[in-house]
Amino acid sequence: MVSTRTPGFSRPRGRFTGRSASSTTPAPVVPPVGRGRPRGGPGPRPFPRQRGEEGLPSPPDRLNPAGPAGHRGVQLLGCLVAAGWAAGFPLVSDLPNQRLWGMLAAPAYLLAGVLCLTLPRRLAARAGAAAALLGAVLVPLVVLVLQGRHQSEVMVVERSAHLLFRTGSPYLPDPVVVTDYNPYLPAMALFGVPRALFGDGNPLTRLAGDARIWFALAFVACLLASWRLLRPTRDRAPLLPLTVLTASPLVALALVGGGVDLPLIGLCCLAMALAERDRTIAAGLVLALAGTLKWTVWPALPVAVLLLWRLYGRRPAARAGLTALGAACAVMVPYVLLRADELRDQVVRFPLGLTAIQTPAGSPLPGKVLAGFGPTGHTASLVLLTVGGLGVTVWLLARPPVSAIAAADLLATGLAIAFMLAPAGRFGYLALPAVLVIWPRLAARRWTARPPAPPSCLLSYPEPALPVR
Repeated sequence: MVSTRTPGFSRPRGRFTGRSASSTTPAPVVPPVGRGRPRGGPGPRPFPRQRGEEGLPSPPDRLNPAGPAGHRGVQLLGCLVAAGWAAGFPLVSDLPNQRLWGMLAAPAYLLAGVLCLTLPRRLAARAGAAAALLGAVLVPLVVLVLQGRHQSEVMVVERSAHLLFRTGSPYLPDPVVVTDYNPYLPAMALFGVPRALFGDGNPLTRLAGDARIWFALAFVACLLASWRLLRPTRDRAPLLPLTVLTASPLVALALVGGGVDLPLIGLCCLAMALAERDRTIAAGLVLALAGTLKWTVWPALPVAVLLLWRLYGRRPAARAGLTALGAACAVMVPYVLLRADELRDQVVRFPLGLTAIQTPAGSPLPGKVLAGFGPTGHTASLVLLTVGGLGVTVWLLARPPVSAIAAADLLATGLAIAFMLAPAGRFGYLALPAVLVIWPRLAARRWTARPPAPPSCLLSYPEPALPVR
């Protein structure tokens, strides 16, 4: 008779053998943990990859952030909160675009809540998300685009592309009114290129050339790519979570009115996901693109570099950092040499409220309230902003991130402090740190920022082999 028992392992003991479990079972050997890459490659895989398996096993469902969202009560509560938030804009806002969005989005959220409550479970969430996306994003966006209504930043981005083609610079040399200022870095003009190419002669070209459409497409593409990188398995598509996030007031209002910060959100999520997966060159290029759109996301570079250093060692971290700096310098150096005054005045001094013409970003955040007390309050706001930045820097150096979730949390904290304490800011800016906290957790299917440890039993025993007779 041929024995099928694996050599080196004792017979199973327990209730079915009539014997109690003994302590002779070999204890699992915990593999050594160290910094940097393991020498000699990752080593042989203890078990052959099974079909549908992608990396580490999925965490238990109780750790899945999307788990509570499957309950009807949670879905209904979320729709009611969103409807109440949207219904407040026609009452308290003095901006016509926000009032229009509120009048269209509030009924859509209420309809989504009714659908989540009445339809069968397998259809309720999808139908509710589709109704919210249609009423809170697509319809208001199309109406505003066809009417030519938008926030000033959309016009600034589209005009910067025209200026880039005509003069070689996206900045007006002598700004006179507030809309003449361009507070964005040169790469932001890329989102205005479709308007420069298509024009606005008919409704179709007016819709295809609007910068908000391309902001939204970049946002969606980056979130889909980061989901693919962070997802432990391919068990589900991200269409429903992405639809719910996009249709939420957190993103919908920003997308419909302006959406200039949406590509920054997506690029930051994608950069952290690439860094966790050791895609150093790609992470560096993504960070360079984000850093040449708006200077407020420059803190993402040291966060991603320290994440790579903590997980994979100094060489991958240096490779990503040098790639990001090299690509960003290739874009920025010509403008720094030839348009230094315009960059300083419009990109740095104008957002900080240091120019004669004040920025229209005037939400009553703490930094804005302090700046309203005159030069002393403005100085106090800048001092608090500096202290907050130093505190986040100390946190980053003392506890470097060990996962994309931890890196996104740290970056979100720094950006939230900056937006709250800056002399000029808007509530809409807080969507950037909020999405940085939410999306990586949905993609990775876990709440905790610590990376999931592989089961020790899967790494300790060699691959079982039957004796050949």
